[in-house]
Formats: sequence, structure tokens, C-alpha cells
Amino acid sequence: MSISLYQASVPSFVRMLSNLSGILTKAAAHAEATKIDPAIFINGRLAPDMFPLSRQVQIATDMVKGCAARLAGVDVPSYEDNESTFSELQARIAKTIAFLQTLSPEQIDGNEQRAIHLKFGSNEMNFLGLPYLLDFVLPNFHFHLTTTYAILRHLGVDVGKMDYVGNV
Repeated sequence: MSISLYQASVPSFVRMLSNLSGILTKAAAHAEATKIDPAIFINGRLAPDMFPLSRQVQIATDMVKGCAARLAGVDVPSYEDNESTFSELQARIAKTIAFLQTLSPEQIDGNEQRAIHLKFGSNEMNFLGLPYLLDFVLPNFHFHLTTTYAILRHLGVDVGKMDYVGNV
């Protein structure tokens, strides 16, 4: 039995983004219940040189929308990266899930050898489709999801491993 490129990406991305949405829902409820300004959470970080929670969510969604679009050979949706509330972050996650759900297995499967070229400022990276997913996107996606979880946990939100992993 083999697993397809689509199965290894889009369904997992959607599941984990849904889990992230649940974690943010708990964070918003915690902020309201404790009368803590939600901006404390949105701007929270684990170390001074880290991105805040809002940017962690933005990068996580950018990773998966970019990956799925590149593997499918379609334009990567562009977002403004200006979310500053829980509801705006939730809308971004929902928009990303909606985009992912527009892609079919037929668009992604078979693109394991597709050339993927990324440019970040003066840095350039080149991948083939499968290593791009497995060696670049998945580790980065989970890093930013985990960092979001850790920021909220550090700030007292009652989340646990099952909130991150979800119902398997």
C-alpha cells in the first residue's frame, strides 16, 4: 500500500489547522474568563527574539497554502498578514482551509518530482515536490503550530496534547 502526495498533505493540513482553530477558541475563552486583554495572547512570545503568536499562525497558514498551491501548480493565495485579533486569526485559518478544500487529489498526486523554487529576500531554495513537503513544509508547519500552542500554554491557557493532536 502506498500513500499519495495529496493524502500526505491536504487532509493533514486541514486537520491540524482545525486543531489550531480549537486551540485559539480556548485561548479566546480563557482571555474572556480571566479578563486578560486578548492582545496579550496575540502578541505573546516565548523569547524576545521570536515572532509573536499572530505571526506564528500566519506562517503556519502560509506554509500549507503555499505548499498545496505549488504542488497543484496553481497560484498561491496572497494574504495581508495584518491579523491582530482571535477572530481575524480564525478567519485566516478558515480561509486557508477553504482554499485547501478546493484542491483535488488529481491536481497534486504525481507531482513528487515537480520543481519548486522559493525565494525569501536574497535567499533561494530549490526542491522537488516530495522533499519540499516532507523536509521543508511539514517541519516548518509543525514548528509554528507547536510554538503557537507553547505560547498559549505558557500564558496559562488550559490546552493539552490532545488539543494539538486532536481526534485521531
